[in-house]
Amino acid sequence: VQLQASGGGLVQAGGSLRLSCQASGTITNARAWYRQAPGKQRELVARFKPDGSTTYADSVRGRFTISTDNTKNTIDLQMNNLKPDDTGLYFCAVEPRFWGRGTLVTVSS
Repeated sequence: VQLQASGGGLVQAGGSLRLSCQASGTITNARAWYRQAPGKQRELVARFKPDGSTTYADSVRGRFTISTDNTKNTIDLQMNNLKPDDTGLYFCAVEPRFWGRGTLVTVSS
């Protein structure tokens, strides 16, 4: 499976962005968004499991929403009320081993 992420950009604090990830084939495993801030390790942002349950990092819960469309093979991440700490390179993944290239999100204060 190949993954292509898009939707990153520059936004002011308090703004919103929607990231989208297009998969080249059918997704059956858990799908997720990770991010890596400058000088930090990659961290899980949100995960959508095959049973429909979701997991969020404490820092984004209530502000971010992960969704998936099995008919279009897409994985989206709606990000609201963005903060400067949300700045980083965002990666979509079909766990455990398929990764897309990152899309950069920059939140200015």
